Amino acid sequence: MDYNNLAETKRIQEYVANMRSAFHKRAVFSDETENYRTPAEPEPGDTVNIRIRTKEKNVDAVYLVSGEKKQQMKLINTKDGFDYYGTDVELQNESIRYFFEIISGKIHCYYNQAGITREIDEHYSFGIVPGFQTPDWAKGAVMYQIFTDRFCNGDPSNDVVTGEYCYINEKVQKIEDWNRPPQAMDVRDFYGGDLQGVMDKLDYLQDLGVEVIYFNPLFVSPSNHKYDIQDYDYIDPHYGKIVHDGGEVLADWDKDNSHASRYICRVTGKDNLEASNAFFAEVVEEIHKRGMKVILDGVFNHCGSFNKWLDRERIYENQQGYEKGAYVSADSPYRSFFRFNNPNGWPYNQDYDGWWGHATLPKLNYEESKELYDYIMHIGRKWVSPPYNADGWRLDVAADLGHSDAYNHQFWRDFRKNVKEANPNAIILAEHYGDARPWLEGDQWDTAMNYDAFMEPVTWFLTGMEKHSDEYNEGMYGNSDSFIGAMKYHMASFYGPSLMTAMNELSNHDHSRFLTRTNFKVGRVGTLGSEAAETGVNKAVFREAVAIQMTWPGAPTIYYGDEAGLCGFTDPDNRRTYPWGREDKELIAYHKEMIKIHKENRELITGSLRFLANDYQQLSYGRFTEKEKMVVTLNNTSETKMVELTVWELGIPRTRTVKFRQLMVTGDFGYSSVKKIHECRAGVLHLEVPAHGAILVKCVLE
Repeated sequence: MDYNNLAETKRIQEYVANMRSAFHKRAVFSDETENYRTPAEPEPGDTVNIRIRTKEKNVDAVYLVSGEKKQQMKLINTKDGFDYYGTDVELQNESIRYFFEIISGKIHCYYNQAGITREIDEHYSFGIVPGFQTPDWAKGAVMYQIFTDRFCNGDPSNDVVTGEYCYINEKVQKIEDWNRPPQAMDVRDFYGGDLQGVMDKLDYLQDLGVEVIYFNPLFVSPSNHKYDIQDYDYIDPHYGKIVHDGGEVLADWDKDNSHASRYICRVTGKDNLEASNAFFAEVVEEIHKRGMKVILDGVFNHCGSFNKWLDRERIYENQQGYEKGAYVSADSPYRSFFRFNNPNGWPYNQDYDGWWGHATLPKLNYEESKELYDYIMHIGRKWVSPPYNADGWRLDVAADLGHSDAYNHQFWRDFRKNVKEANPNAIILAEHYGDARPWLEGDQWDTAMNYDAFMEPVTWFLTGMEKHSDEYNEGMYGNSDSFIGAMKYHMASFYGPSLMTAMNELSNHDHSRFLTRTNFKVGRVGTLGSEAAETGVNKAVFREAVAIQMTWPGAPTIYYGDEAGLCGFTDPDNRRTYPWGREDKELIAYHKEMIKIHKENRELITGSLRFLANDYQQLSYGRFTEKEKMVVTLNNTSETKMVELTVWELGIPRTRTVKFRQLMVTGDFGYSSVKKIHECRAGVLHLEVPAHGAILVKCVLE
């Protein structure tokens, strides 16, 4: 026997057995979900366990770094080729930001929400705000936005009558043809949609799978969009109930709204106002009986020139039970509600601050009026309390409220306190463009409309179009690297509780319909015409977008009619009537299937997100918990593609063959929910993805 060779062989075997493999970056993962943090929404004084995953036997040490504090994490578990490190952090009242420091041989790096990095960037740090919780019902909830005038006319008796009053220098008109596309200056055109129409269609919404109805403003207002509130205390009788009707419309030659006796009767008569409020309470009660929630639109930065506090239109000037408006009289109890620039302008003082200079949108002057502040706090409480019991607020242009940043933040702190005291389970969701982090620190808004971390990146990637259809950018079209980069950057602005409740829309009342963006037409209805919004659209690309929407972290929100194939350029064309009797039934059926998948798979509600692979016009990602794993793969090219995915990154074992069940496939051919089995070997999955298509597959772990 050659003992020298035997010794050398033994030495080599020992070296191989103890040899460390190269640092495996793709195996490292952590996030702010309950999968890697327990509890996910801790209270002050709680001990929270924070975890991170690495490849098995691949690192020397992992540290949790928060501020000046660095603590070494312990190996707590090894499973399916991964090591899991954890450590406990005792929370105080203050929020914390943290990232991970990893040492593997000579490699010294960091891990944050951007992934493995050599440099520390605070923007991408993970975060905890002790005591910050968002309502469980809103996490991943399927929402449905209703622009009431255009949804369904259930009660023709409350319709606006042509010539009933004058709005922005022209008389309002009732549009008799429900199917007529909106025209220029559409704000004064009314189709008759109302709350009774919503009641009549609740079976449809329930069958679709809707869990939350978000209403555009419902309060008394002269416009069809109602973002210029006339009376915060009452639902508009044109949407509610008119139990006492009377008066006349304006004469052909007359534009003076103080003569608009029919309008005055309808919107100032307390019997109509009280009946409309009572009916709204009935609507909410019925919605709640069906297991759905209601979100109201709150416009508190500005009101409208018709508002009873200002009364520029002199609607209330001679009505019993109403004080003189601040426009009418210097002695008005509401004078401090607005900022007047001419101290000698009364009676009928026209020199007041308007939002962005618009006289029809007088800016509310909270800093100089404790009475106004108290009143709006009352309104915030009122509508989420009995008998109305709304489930939260969507806040219009919320960052613009007040005349300073400091006051704005204090106002929303107080608003949150008032609303949550009245209804602890109410959500506060704000409209905001840009980084909302200053308002998402747990003391102001719960979450935001997700333009930056959903609508815009999805639109650029799948269509190359700007969300108004005002621009086409070839460099953004199909650019999956840009998509991933934008998503990582903007999602990092949300703490976990906010991200899981963020409103993920493809379209809404301010932007073009997503289906229209698929035709690559740059322009608006005034230059291209309404028919152009419907020509050349690609439903397959739209279905891809819906696949992303229903599988992305947050609350997927359908803008009424999107599911039925409604098209339209930006405002006003995006506010077409719901096409009852002309619906695209295939698209509705597809939405039903995708909503069902979203609701039935927990990983799509609270699971982690992991990007798996990407290429030009191609993207793959996983949503996963410890036990549930789903893969979503998109191919936005015009050819079928074969993709190879390393799904072991989701925690799929590589030591045995694993089956994936196909839940949905969509493409140019249409869509299919026929269940098909795909085998995954050694943690690698191969999928054939149709042109302009998406595949959803779920791991079947035995």
